[in-house]
Amino acid sequence: MEYWALVESLYNTTLSLFFFVLMSLMYYIGIKGYRAKNKYGGISSFLCGICFLIFGYYNSVIGFLSFPYNGFMVWWIGMTLLFNLLFTTIIRMIINKMEREEKDQFNKEGKNKEKTILRRYIRRMTRENPYREEIPFRMELFRKSFHLSGLLIFLAFFGFMTIPPITLLVNDSVITFIHQIEPSYNLLWGDIANFPYVFGDFQAVVEITMFALIASLAFTIASDIIRIVWGPEYSFFNFLSKSMLRNKEKNAAGPQIYIITGFIFAYMLYMAGIIHIFVFFAGILIACLSDASAALIGRRFGKHKVTLRNKDVKSVEGFIAGVAVAYIIGFIFVGPIYAIMGALVFFLIDYLPSVTADNILNPIFIPIGLQLMICLFGLPVGWL
Repeated sequence: MEYWALVESLYNTTLSLFFFVLMSLMYYIGIKGYRAKNKYGGISSFLCGICFLIFGYYNSVIGFLSFPYNGFMVWWIGMTLLFNLLFTTIIRMIINKMEREEKDQFNKEGKNKEKTILRRYIRRMTRENPYREEIPFRMELFRKSFHLSGLLIFLAFFGFMTIPPITLLVNDSVITFIHQIEPSYNLLWGDIANFPYVFGDFQAVVEITMFALIASLAFTIASDIIRIVWGPEYSFFNFLSKSMLRNKEKNAAGPQIYIITGFIFAYMLYMAGIIHIFVFFAGILIACLSDASAALIGRRFGKHKVTLRNKDVKSVEGFIAGVAVAYIIGFIFVGPIYAIMGALVFFLIDYLPSVTADNILNPIFIPIGLQLMICLFGLPVGWL
């Protein structure tokens, strides 16, 4: 086997192993959550593990990324892991120092250093329970802002008006950069003539979008695993998100893991030619924006309460807002007929599941439901 073909195979195998390792960790976390009587988190983590198993198998057989992008991804995963371990080490050192200072009640230096951001963060994480049954509306608003990631994926793939797709700009920038450092590139990644894409290549848009999704998963999940195994004070993502943790996330993966996993699963179906690209975007935007609308409208204006099967309390106003936004998004991407299916699947997932996170169910089953309806009716995707 040619040397660079062997390197490509090693990078691809490493990426597959990454998913298989995540599968094992999600199985461990699922058991941990289930034993802690967190069925919601346990089952949702198990479902993530099943998705990671499928990702690893798909990457082994077909491959998510071409060379050298699979190599770029492996290096990104390694750097992400090192960064999170470095943050964890810094937090551990500060905790040890704070513990030593607490033994000396007259240590004025310790009192002054209490004003630093990291020390306040550690104090809050270790002196009070960071997990809450219900978080304040302002924190809920900040938490739901992460759902705007669906719009970022749209901009990455399609761009907006006169703005070209972000991924196309990235591809053109990468090509320009590697030609500027051609000798170094040839040494590290092989002959530059074998680079898989050219300027303005649409296939680069498809692949770099998946690259961005997997890179986001790697960044968030490393921090989340550290939170579950070692404690929330050691999680860099928890530090960035200002500790917006609910009881459902204790001994379980966080909602950002569920939704990114769902995105990757649905996008994998698109790459495999199973679903239409408009179906993919209808599904993930309904999952993001409808869920956020239902939660925020329900919290702010909900007066008619509904108790779900899992004992969660939601509101009729929230359901109406979520379903309305789901239909509008479906109407834009797949037309008024198929939009009904998108809104219906969103409503059923939001209302019926008792022990599974809707953040992972929505981006998977809404596109599947839409595509099944397209196959059943045979109508064109779009406005009718």
